Amino acid sequence: MNIENLKSQAKRLREYLSDQNIKLSHSAALEAIAKQHGYRDWNTLSASIKSNVKWPAVGDRVMGTYLGHNFRGTILNSSVISNSENRRYTVMMDEAIDVVKSELFSNFRQRISSTINGDLRSVDYKGNPDNILNIQ
Repeated sequence: MNIENLKSQAKRLREYLSDQNIKLSHSAALEAIAKQHGYRDWNTLSASIKSNVKWPAVGDRVMGTYLGHNFRGTILNSSVISNSENRRYTVMMDEAIDVVKSELFSNFRQRISSTINGDLRSVDYKGNPDNILNIQ
């Protein structure tokens, strides 16, 4: 997806609607294209493309940290969050990690889901920096 391709989509949308006697400005068509791709508005979509964020795709092998543990794994699911510049990811780690900081019991998890920002860091860690998922 690049800016020229998206602008071309907006132009085709305007042409189609014009054939149906529905008038739409170029800026309104750009806003509609942004919504179709799950973004709040054209500026947000445009900025995400220009930011050169290399978002991992489903099936990509990744590594990072979670709860202070290093991991390697595979992206199982990715989705754009509407009205946001963030994405929701599900990662299947190669090895399960203990997600409990207690010597009394353990809880091992191999699959994790988190909302990630353009820095590829969790945004939903609820103020506890140990809960951050980092994808590298």
